[in-house]
Amino acid sequence: MKPVHFALAALVLVAACQRGTDDEATRTVAEAPPAQPQADPQVTEAEQAAPLTYSRETAYADVELTLPEAVIAYPDLHATLYREEVQGMRAFLEGAQSDHTEYSGEDGFPPYERSVTYEVAGQSARLLSLTEVSYEYTGGAHPNSSFGAVLWDKTADRRLQPASLFRRGADMTALDRALCDAINTARSALMDEPSSLTLEGGGAFTCPRAAQTPFVLAASTTGGRVGGLEFLIGPYQVGPYAEGSYQIVVPQSAFRSLIDPAFSAEFAGQPRRVGDVTDRGGVTQAR
Repeated sequence: MKPVHFALAALVLVAACQRGTDDEATRTVAEAPPAQPQADPQVTEAEQAAPLTYSRETAYADVELTLPEAVIAYPDLHATLYREEVQGMRAFLEGAQSDHTEYSGEDGFPPYERSVTYEVAGQSARLLSLTEVSYEYTGGAHPNSSFGAVLWDKTADRRLQPASLFRRGADMTALDRALCDAINTARSALMDEPSSLTLEGGGAFTCPRAAQTPFVLAASTTGGRVGGLEFLIGPYQVGPYAEGSYQIVVPQSAFRSLIDPAFSAEFAGQPRRVGDVTDRGGVTQAR
């Protein structure tokens, strides 16, 4: 074979080998599994699965979260509540450490505390509501407690704003008055003296507006429906701290005309309990 033929053959062989190497590299890249996102090193495997509880104890603070088993059926709701609450508790722990470090010279500076508990309230075929009870102690004469509420649309799998239950632009005066009357009745029974709070004020305390007060759905005597709304009123809102909180149920008949037509089918019958349903050591004032 002439020298030129040897040269050409060598070039073809080298090119073939190079193509084989490139093809193999291409196949290797194509067949490799996609890169997995890096996990947050602060989030444990159990936390990524969104469990029902979370707790931490440090020298500066104790925190605890409890969710009801019912949220397992709604993964988006479950994950959202867990993520939001855990983020808040981690921020609380950091703030507690900062405070205790700053005031480390003070004797008897106790650890802070924060607990959040969600419980299932009333629900219907379409709607689910949860009561949130928060307890927090950051020093001082006594701890503070507060209420929150979650309204979930099972059909659309999304969280609803409480106002969406009512017709847009609806005059809420009737519901405001019904709530105010029920609060006065509850306070009179508890304090054993007349209560005359008003919506307009004029004293140390006033009746809260319904639209500005957290509420959950109240179970109905008609199966699968909502019988009314349970308003969650924290300490200091309608009376001194020692008076405590109130949970007041207003029947749907008092505000039926205000309900948005999209949700009217969810309401029927009467609440199983009406008025003050606050658990005061196992005793409620409801009828």
